[in-house]
Amino acid sequence: MNLELIKRITHNSKQFGGRPCIRGMRFKVTDVLELLAYGMTTEQILEEHPLLEADDIKACLFYATIKMDHPVLIAA
Repeated sequence: MNLELIKRITHNSKQFGGRPCIRGMRFKVTDVLELLAYGMTTEQILEEHPLLEADDIKACLFYATIKMDHPVLIAA
């Protein structure tokens, strides 16, 4: 696990209900993921949001993979 990337993702119960954000800023991980899903490139996102860094976008993607990588148990 790349700990340096994960350190960029923060949680604050007083900000967006504790949803994961980027470096304590008012950018939620889901906001970045949605922009990517809509087809924006990393370069376009960084151009529109100059406070973000390329590693912030990588951190969002890495965070999403960690959250999605869990076993699914099926009752037999």
